[in-house]
Amino acid sequence: MSAPLVSIPVGVVLERSKSANQWTEFYWRPVGVLPGVPDAAPWTKLSEDGEHVTFYAGSAEIKLYRTETSSYRDNLALEAPLLWVILQPVERDPPFELLAVTADPAEGEAMTEAGVNLVESVPMPLPMQEAISAFIAEHHVEQVFVKRKRDRANPEALGRSMPPQRGDRK
Repeated sequence: MSAPLVSIPVGVVLERSKSANQWTEFYWRPVGVLPGVPDAAPWTKLSEDGEHVTFYAGSAEIKLYRTETSSYRDNLALEAPLLWVILQPVERDPPFELLAVTADPAEGEAMTEAGVNLVESVPMPLPMQEAISAFIAEHHVEQVFVKRKRDRANPEALGRSMPPQRGDRK
């Protein structure tokens, strides 16, 4: 893939909630993305109410590519545009590492295929919607759909040839 034309810095907020499951103590999920990068250190506790704790997980960049403008446009056409936050489990505390944030629905879905990453969609803040909309306006090129036509078959080429008969010369 080519280099992104634009990168939008963001901060990611996660929520940890107590689990009723005997196999895991907590559930983790992304709950929001902040425009820009806050001055807080990664994994700073933002709030706590007994059942839920929110953390600033760290920063990422939403990378925008010219070839993906159709996907971004489809995302912005939704009633509530989304961003996908991708977290990778690690064997330490905190138990996740922030891998990426994307505005491309196909990329977000593709990151779920490995089955190990935690991938969740969160609402896209208005400043990011505006930045992505401006990127689309500047870089989108409508791809004209061209239906392929099949070559006409040559009926002579499709006919079967007879096996050589006894006495035929080659």
